[in-house]
Amino acid sequence: MPVALSRVRTNGIETTVATAGSGPAVLLLHGFPHTWQLWQEVLPALARTHRVIAPDQRWAGSDATDGYDAGTLAADALGVLDALGEPSATVVGIDAGTPPAALLALRHPGRARRLVLMESLLGTLPGGEDFLKAGPPWWFGFHAVPGLAEEVLAGHEAAYLDFFLAAGTRGRGVPAAVRDAFVTAYTGTAALRRAFSFYRELPRTAGQIEAAVREHRLTVPTLAVGAHPVGDALAHQLRPVTDDLTSRLIPDCGHIIPLDRPAELLSVLEPFLRR
Repeated sequence: MPVALSRVRTNGIETTVATAGSGPAVLLLHGFPHTWQLWQEVLPALARTHRVIAPDQRWAGSDATDGYDAGTLAADALGVLDALGEPSATVVGIDAGTPPAALLALRHPGRARRLVLMESLLGTLPGGEDFLKAGPPWWFGFHAVPGLAEEVLAGHEAAYLDFFLAAGTRGRGVPAAVRDAFVTAYTGTAALRRAFSFYRELPRTAGQIEAAVREHRLTVPTLAVGAHPVGDALAHQLRPVTDDLTSRLIPDCGHIIPLDRPAELLSVLEPFLRR
């Protein structure tokens, strides 16, 4: 299935967007340290029955100096749909793509036909306490200190990203070409600063999510997919605020589900898309 790459203007930025297939739209939002290539193992199968849209998130595909809260990222995603003429889509988010995907569905339920959320917590909503009982992952604090991580890591980006790619696949690793694309996207002080800005905006993002669930429920069919290490913590957060929730755990799977266990992900994702 051929993949077309284009530069798309959205919400005041320009970013790379991969598209393939035709049919109902599926919008795929990656996390850190990823690009749209995170989805390359599942994209061909999805594109047999859907128009798959996989943008580079603002921190990986643009030179924006601000706007890394989930609300702005959700507006970026809506702008991609608008630019491509799609009135609605199934919205899929993983890791740092999960909060903007959820906010998009909460704030604009008419634009999200279905919602798939993977391997992330949604701010400080109740339900994540067991996952956080030993504290958040160490890199959250490291990335959150303004100016520090990008200065420390400049010149060592490949080694740093390799840590996440190995941990996120339980040591199995990712294809070399995908690894190289990720390293390229996150090399340089400015590129790292953009990526870490998402973590620096996490308090604002948490406030946006709390405000959204006070005003709205998730009314669209929602699928929570867990693996290692988040597991079912996300489903616990979603259950009190979601009308139609399906939860699945993928065994022996690392955090980077679409690259670590693509066939298993498709086995839960494709039936959900057919509902």
